[in-house]
Amino acid sequence: MQINPHQNIKDEELIRKIKNDGDSSLYEVIYSRYYARVTDKCYSLLKDKSLAKEMARDVLSKAYEKLDSFKGQSSFSSWLYSITYNQCIDYLRFKKKLHYPAWNKENEIPEIIDEEEETPEVTLEHLEKAMEQIHPEEKALLLMRYEYNLSFKQIGVSLRITESAAKMRMKRAKARLLYVLKELENE
Repeated sequence: MQINPHQNIKDEELIRKIKNDGDSSLYEVIYSRYYARVTDKCYSLLKDKSLAKEMARDVLSKAYEKLDSFKGQSSFSSWLYSITYNQCIDYLRFKKKLHYPAWNKENEIPEIIDEEEETPEVTLEHLEKAMEQIHPEEKALLLMRYEYNLSFKQIGVSLRITESAAKMRMKRAKARLLYVLKELENE
């Protein structure tokens, strides 16, 4: 088995070499490094394995085409996952007609959840179940914020909404997640 000599180079260094030296063959390292992870992210939103694989290939191709827009203000993986979430949410919006504002109106939370209220006892199973019951865009918001530590500005850019809209949607996403968790706790 032949080992790529660039396999141990950090993402940002590989990106710099691709951009400055024009060595596009180095993108194969990035592609192989992230394909499975991007596929998993796509699957978590789309729930279709073959579609997730196809979407992952599209995301990685799109990321390559947009490498010049990567400024290193966040990690490459965060930037790539933003593209991933955006691509998947666009698919859900247009192919499945899951546009968030309309969905949110149809799926109002019966009562506003007070975030200061005691959080219900949460098991991993309940959290996973709850995450599947909220809108994919809310799930993406929560993951971008809490798994990848993206700022509201970065989330807004990723989802093509304003920073204040990202904050408002985050508040709703947390409230809906708490509501669903309480419902699961009462089952």
